[in-house]
Amino acid sequence: MSFLEAKNITMQFGGLTAVDGASFHVDKGEIVSLIGPNGAGKTTVFNMITGVYTITSGEMTFEGQDLTKMIPQDIVKIGISRTFQNLRLFPKMRVIENVMVGTHIRTKYNFWDGLFRTPRFRREEAEHMVRSVEILRSIGLDHLRDAYADSLPYGEQRKLEIARAIATDAKLILLDEPAAGMNPAESEELLRFIRELKDKGYTILLIEHDMSVVMNISDRIYVLDHGKMIAEGLPQEIASNPRVVEAYLGGAHKSAENN
Repeated sequence: MSFLEAKNITMQFGGLTAVDGASFHVDKGEIVSLIGPNGAGKTTVFNMITGVYTITSGEMTFEGQDLTKMIPQDIVKIGISRTFQNLRLFPKMRVIENVMVGTHIRTKYNFWDGLFRTPRFRREEAEHMVRSVEILRSIGLDHLRDAYADSLPYGEQRKLEIARAIATDAKLILLDEPAAGMNPAESEELLRFIRELKDKGYTILLIEHDMSVVMNISDRIYVLDHGKMIAEGLPQEIASNPRVVEAYLGGAHKSAENN
């Protein structure tokens, strides 16, 4: 049984089919990339996995648990977390506070504990602080714990967003275009960082347009085009797959031929 498995999943919005019978799997400890042209349905797949969208049909499981009827917060609790293409940090909060937001999915104290700052509240908040510091230390951001999020360089903000995902106690991390807006040096640093996450035991499912990142980081790659899964394989297999080349470059080739 795969860590994450999707069988013939379909997502329809009225008369529009955004994802059409797609099947894929992610095994524990892998880095798997999901690629495809703009509008292929990649982010829709992430929204289906995380419960933002209730899938129209098909099956999707994580460690054998059915995801299709779960709400987003319960999906986070079983070990799936994500980042977004556009940064979703709290810019005017400190780095440590941004990470602590992720730990609060595991909070057991109630509203009244928080309001009256009971011993239970103070104990749990202290535990969240220790956990957040440990995460920041493990990814090399501990020295920035008291900085405001919006004061960090762009690459460090990306790492902070991933740190917040880790803080939910995620087993599977979904990264939505983490290299977007990065220069080559930042992209190279991101590659190193993602490999370190794998070495620490995390499983990664990645959407990315930067093919140098995809080809250098992925154990396996899936290719989505117009909502359909058109290819799966090792990086070298995908790079030479005619259907993939056509999906990415077919329009340009046809235009050149017509000219």
